Amino acid sequence: MFHEHGDLRERTFLLDRRVARLFAALPARNRLAQIYGDQLVRAANSVGANYREAQRGRSKAEYRSKLGDCLREADETLLWPESIEADGILPPQRLAALKKECDELIAIFVTLLK
Repeated sequence: MFHEHGDLRERTFLLDRRVARLFAALPARNRLAQIYGDQLVRAANSVGANYREAQRGRSKAEYRSKLGDCLREADETLLWPESIEADGILPPQRLAALKKECDELIAIFVTLLK
């Protein structure tokens, strides 16, 4: 393991939980909402899964590669609430905290990759 970021491990896990609650709040009969929600869940879960894999990287190159995956998935995670908001599925205030957390995680991964 190349670093000890217990807080980041916890944050990526909490991102998964926040997204699960958001998914449950999406209208079940709105096909577009469900498509966005499915993609959001997959992307958010990938952030945490790839971060855990990075922590167990067998080399610095593998570690950096997995952090790059975390960055890409965090950026994709941000795309879906932006889309949910843009299409008027949920109000901006319902998505603000999730979008802020995604922005912060993206910044952290960018910093770790430098």
